[in-house]
Amino acid sequence: MWCHFLILLVAVSTAGATCHQKREPAGKRGSIFADLTADEMQAVRDFLMSKPRLRLSSARRETLKKNSIFLMELHVPKKGDALKTLDQGRTSPKREARVVVTFGDQLRPNITEYIVGPLPKPTYYKHTTFAGKTPKFESRPTSQTEYYHITNKLQEITKKVYRILVETSGFSFHNCTDRCLTFSDVAPRGLESGERRAWFVLQKFVEGYFIHPIGFELLLNHKSLDPTEWEVEKVWYNDQYFDSVEELVEKYEKGEVTKMTLPDHDDDDLYSTYIPRGESSTRANVQGPKLVQPQGPRYRVEGNFVEYAGWSFAFRVRSSAGLQLFDLRFNGERVAYEISLQEAVAFYSGSTPAAMQTKYIDGGWGMGTEAYELASGIDCPDIATFVDLYHYYDTDRPVRYKNALCIFEMTTGVPLRRHFNSNFKGGYNFYGGLENNVLVIRTTSTVYNYDYIWDFLFYQNGVVEAKVSATGYIHTTFFTSEGLNHGARVHSYVLGNLHTHLVNYKVDLDIAGRDNSFETIELKYENFTNPWSPRHSIVQSRLHRTQRTTEREAAFPFGKRLPRYLHFYNPTKKNRWGHHRGYRIQFNSHADSVLPRSWKEEVGITWSRYPLAVTCQKDSEVMSSTIYTQNDPWEPVVSFEDYISNNENIDKTDLVAWVTVGFLHIPHSEDIPNTSTPGNSVGFFLRPFNFFNEDPSVASRDTVIVRPHKDSFSKVDTDRWTPELAGYCMSNKPFHYNGTYEEV
Repeated sequence: MWCHFLILLVAVSTAGATCHQKREPAGKRGSIFADLTADEMQAVRDFLMSKPRLRLSSARRETLKKNSIFLMELHVPKKGDALKTLDQGRTSPKREARVVVTFGDQLRPNITEYIVGPLPKPTYYKHTTFAGKTPKFESRPTSQTEYYHITNKLQEITKKVYRILVETSGFSFHNCTDRCLTFSDVAPRGLESGERRAWFVLQKFVEGYFIHPIGFELLLNHKSLDPTEWEVEKVWYNDQYFDSVEELVEKYEKGEVTKMTLPDHDDDDLYSTYIPRGESSTRANVQGPKLVQPQGPRYRVEGNFVEYAGWSFAFRVRSSAGLQLFDLRFNGERVAYEISLQEAVAFYSGSTPAAMQTKYIDGGWGMGTEAYELASGIDCPDIATFVDLYHYYDTDRPVRYKNALCIFEMTTGVPLRRHFNSNFKGGYNFYGGLENNVLVIRTTSTVYNYDYIWDFLFYQNGVVEAKVSATGYIHTTFFTSEGLNHGARVHSYVLGNLHTHLVNYKVDLDIAGRDNSFETIELKYENFTNPWSPRHSIVQSRLHRTQRTTEREAAFPFGKRLPRYLHFYNPTKKNRWGHHRGYRIQFNSHADSVLPRSWKEEVGITWSRYPLAVTCQKDSEVMSSTIYTQNDPWEPVVSFEDYISNNENIDKTDLVAWVTVGFLHIPHSEDIPNTSTPGNSVGFFLRPFNFFNEDPSVASRDTVIVRPHKDSFSKVDTDRWTPELAGYCMSNKPFHYNGTYEEV
């Protein structure tokens, strides 16, 4: 390590006096929400494998006709039981696992979910359903075993079109060395419930293959558990449809097909690579700015429990959906019981069959398990605390995802508060400012081509921000004459397809207690006689409040203007000034609906109808989506619309806000090689609204106040509560990144 001293002009954070004091362990507050440990996963696996009745076998067996564990994750206790532990100190609820088993080795294959417990030494497993509904077997996510057979089938199929592929692209799918093709598959897998047939797009297997389509797509029916029965139902080549591979080959050889030849591939001029190209005026021999902690971190992480600047919360990363926060408190008082990611979708348009069919519902791809290693200094600052994650998803043993989550404090570079008080005589009365330091908890999901960066930010003034930033490769198809109606040409034969991203969050609010109410606040103009000049009128705005007492009244559909203030408050608790203590949700989003209401696949994502919908909290309404929705959106086992269809009363009760944010992405040439994050970040704020008596950040010692000296303007009196000079240490360790994830 090498160290220097400097005036505090760089991004620094200083340890407060209490940071090094011995504290009691967080204990139960975080542990009841902690993800399953590797040992617990192994114990559940061994317990279920020992049950002869289940006839379970390895998930890695090459046959599809098998019974195997597909998913294992924490079964979160009911809210009431958790609160008894958190608030009353009662014994923690039993730790249990949610386990998804695919039963393919029986006359009627099915998917069955079990609750297994108690952990760490399970003795029981109980069948569970989604309010009596069970998913169809065809709705299961695609396993590695199924992809193994798909790859083999594509090898077999593409042998027949070897000449066509080579003449078209210079690449082949089989019998290749350095010029190979790969594929991307799109979903949902069919056009109605019970189907399992998917379009596959052939691409050049190079860095960033997602943006190298070659104009060849095929529809494969892979519903049967016997891969020898799989059949190609359609082929698309250079904007022409064929009923079979054989028909394409026959017509191609007869000259009855419009052929094409792609430009010669140049490995030294690969437009999809991250290798720098072009001119840059930035000095390459000088390191850019770095975030430092001169005296160590000011936050504390104990297991899955975090404390920072009055905030405390527990976290987990659900394999099926992603990052969840529980028991969020500020200065010891709970603000929200849960804020969690529920689902993310990207619905596309295009003129090729694959583009028409692409409606990605990312929970069906194990969105939580797609959190891979974060690069120190790029994905997260060097000073971050990195956390390993463990998942049991389509595997035989727990898999460790190293450094897949990070926690860090950073400065935003913009003051949280500041004021220069001029004396209007060339001087000033005082200057006051407060650094805007925030705590960030971050993970990512790389779902095929797209990378989502998931952030929760905690501010010193009691604000929580949920944010998602989109990057990664755009989803592309082959450019056709109709292409510009559905996107933009981003390379010689590549169309970037237009699409809309939507992300759904669950926000279970407990504002000064569980019994809350919800109102919206708007402005209305009032026109009245000016009391101090009766011959004139005054037009101004006045507050107009609307109490929302039922779930339907609190469901705001896209296409209608969303009220500007969305206020959740405790009707029985007031602050010093007589206002109901509350928080409000503020959007940073450009979302809109992705399909007309009730149109086929839209039925599976009914949460996408509303930027905001408020419901009564129910333990039976845990999530807005499932891992099965992707491949069966037509008959989903969880339909969010059911949550509000009974139109229950939501006044003075436990409330949950379901928040949908997103944006339209029309690809453009600057999306090559990758989509960048600026302008592609959306989310929402949870902001105090009369919850406190004043801004709680007045307690922050990051404040600086400067006043002119009473005897001389050439001198100043500076008040600060952190060291004026701070030593900073930069690590001299070289950049290191492994990126592997392996069974443990």
